[in-house]
Amino acid sequence: MLRDNIYAALDAWIDAHFDQQVAFLQELIRVPTDTPPGNNAPHAERTAELLAALGWQVERHAVPAAQVRAAGLESITNLIVRRRYGAGRTVALNAHGDVVPPGEGWSKPPYGGVVEDGRIYGRAAAVSKSDFATYVFAVRALEAAAPRSAGAVELHFTYDEEFGGELGPGWLLKQGLTRPDLVLCASFAYQIVTAHNGCLQMEVTVHGKMAHAAIPHTGVDALLGATRMLNALYAENEKYKAIRSEVPGITHPYLNVGLIEGGTNTNVVPGKVVLKLDRRMIPEEDPAKVEATLRGVIESAAASMPGITLDIRRLLLARALQPLAGNAPLVQALQRHGAEVFGEPIPITGTPLYTDARLYCEAGIPAALYGAGPRTVLESNAKRADENLLLDDLRRATKVVARTLHDLVG
Repeated sequence: MLRDNIYAALDAWIDAHFDQQVAFLQELIRVPTDTPPGNNAPHAERTAELLAALGWQVERHAVPAAQVRAAGLESITNLIVRRRYGAGRTVALNAHGDVVPPGEGWSKPPYGGVVEDGRIYGRAAAVSKSDFATYVFAVRALEAAAPRSAGAVELHFTYDEEFGGELGPGWLLKQGLTRPDLVLCASFAYQIVTAHNGCLQMEVTVHGKMAHAAIPHTGVDALLGATRMLNALYAENEKYKAIRSEVPGITHPYLNVGLIEGGTNTNVVPGKVVLKLDRRMIPEEDPAKVEATLRGVIESAAASMPGITLDIRRLLLARALQPLAGNAPLVQALQRHGAEVFGEPIPITGTPLYTDARLYCEAGIPAALYGAGPRTVLESNAKRADENLLLDDLRRATKVVARTLHDLVG
């Protein structure tokens, strides 16, 4: 009964301070973090100011400029807040602030943080500035309504998820700046994610030979060469449908060619075409074999056209998230409290996305994903116009996280 009273006190504190939480999230949405170009240090600075106003000490960890530029970004400052209550387990909470650019088609200002009809609108309202707010106010509730005398909580707010996370959590871990016992990473409220796809991204530069369009036989058409590669890649993509994952929530591998650039003018045979592709890998696949096979498909297609040469460059290799056995206390607490707060079972599942959680697991730190948000990425409009979050999901997810922290910390 005492524990039930503590949960009720946590819930009540969150309800009483929910207007502050929404205002906090609005401030985070209003500072753009479009990646690319990836000038994310200003958002980190604003976040640090908001956290300092709560009386918390904030560590600013700026990634060296040369590393940031080499990754194709402009600035990254990762933040750590350490709330130590005594000896015992450390639970870290991680969310990323970098986002894709807003694009077109918005009916609300993408950086306005507009609240309307019980929803908040803006780029990163759902993924994942929302969980900056979820995690901050869950920790505040814990400290106000159920003070600890043991254990610790860390907040990791990082800025490289869109480009793979290596300069976000990956960099913090490699620098030895943190080593928590458990990690909770940003996600949605109606499921607990313990596994996810991997991702291989590659850039293929197809070289031909430019020529005047009036005498095309004197050139080598790089676009024609690229077209043959595209046909081969899309044929390969059809084969992936027969490869099934055993992880709930994950179906099969797939491939997307997301960017094509090339040519000089309408009256010039294209001498160079660049393709950028994204290959999602199910947890059962071996990334080395996937990359070798993909390179073979591309090279075989190029070999069918004399005069075509290639440069193939790996842009990103994000390994799949494989659950570690030590995540059980975290997952069980989330599932128990999620069902109680939301009034329905909260399943344990996988997701076809890739996330920063894998970097903690690769370092041997058990992790799971849970936070504010709807049932699906599609429902949130993440990476599309009018991204939004139902405020009641934010409120309830914060209660689930606060209760979970109570169970795990101290």
